[in-house]
Amino acid sequence: MEIKIRGLRKRFYSEGKVINALDGVDLDIEANKIFTLLGPSGCGKTTLLRCIVGLETPDEGEIQIGDTIVWSKEKGIYVPTEKRQLGMVFQTYAIWPHMNVFNNVAYPLQNMKLPKAEIAKRVAKTLKFVQLEGYEGRPSTRLSGGQQQRVALARALVAEPKVILFDEPLSNLDAKLREETRKELKTFLGELGITAVYVTHDRVEALALSDMIGVMNRGNIVELGTPKKIYFDADHQFVADFIGRANLVPAAIVAQQEASTIVQTALGQIKCHRRTFAADDELVLCLRPEFIEVEKIEGSDVNHLEGVIRQMIFVGEVYETEVDVAGQRIMVKLDPTTPYNEGDRVTLSVKAEHCLLVSK
Repeated sequence: MEIKIRGLRKRFYSEGKVINALDGVDLDIEANKIFTLLGPSGCGKTTLLRCIVGLETPDEGEIQIGDTIVWSKEKGIYVPTEKRQLGMVFQTYAIWPHMNVFNNVAYPLQNMKLPKAEIAKRVAKTLKFVQLEGYEGRPSTRLSGGQQQRVALARALVAEPKVILFDEPLSNLDAKLREETRKELKTFLGELGITAVYVTHDRVEALALSDMIGVMNRGNIVELGTPKKIYFDADHQFVADFIGRANLVPAAIVAQQEASTIVQTALGQIKCHRRTFAADDELVLCLRPEFIEVEKIEGSDVNHLEGVIRQMIFVGEVYETEVDVAGQRIMVKLDPTTPYNEGDRVTLSVKAEHCLLVSK
């Protein structure tokens, strides 16, 4: 089911101050895709999710799920949560400790007053789907974090919702289990082919899971795009910086060429991927560390920067290395077997296509 949101506003009041948690959000979420709301804590992403599911009441705007308007202040429409055909997985999983796996998963169906045989059939089918077949009688207190997450997913899926929503469901798992569960979740959602809305502040989760990402800040959607679009071709400094490691340097356009834009920076003149901006836009050059080579590469579309290695930090797969270029610290990534050392002079090379110009 497609989700359409128009002019959504939600205000909270704290110590006499008004907090605009949602500030006129307009958003279209495509049917049968994984859509991620990504942003820092307090940006409004969980509030937006709770408004969609019906756990928060907006102050203004409209929410439509499929062909049904579920909230509209102007039209006086309110559809309660239980009638929105939604499933939800919470950050804490909300697994009931006094119930075993079967009863946790069966709970929504029992509320729907379905026959016991139908409940047993659908619970068995769903547990098999999330790879928990045979765990029906297991007490919920004897499950690992990953198993609890799958029980929560099964409970959300068993009622066959048209849309499923996730509020940072992996944040309580350790790094290795989070990675494994993320892969499982992407597989499950791909096989289901239903609309999923996923909230996270973790950029890796967003990039790995999503068909589309909406980056939020201060109660609104800053930018929409595919994971590759958001990572490689962001339009705004906030997005470029939030989605990954980035060297950010103020820039001013010197010339526009057919295939590139030339900018002046503290690093010198840089040839960038061509972009156009309004005359009064403040611009920033974004250089991702993984696209910077510590050697001189020939080519008319390659920028060369002379610098000195100031710091090298070994983090396993790479050395995170800071290079002083004209008084600016530039982060690059070096192979663990690199022959370079702190104090060495180096030439940095970065292709124009990897020099991204964004608005401040």
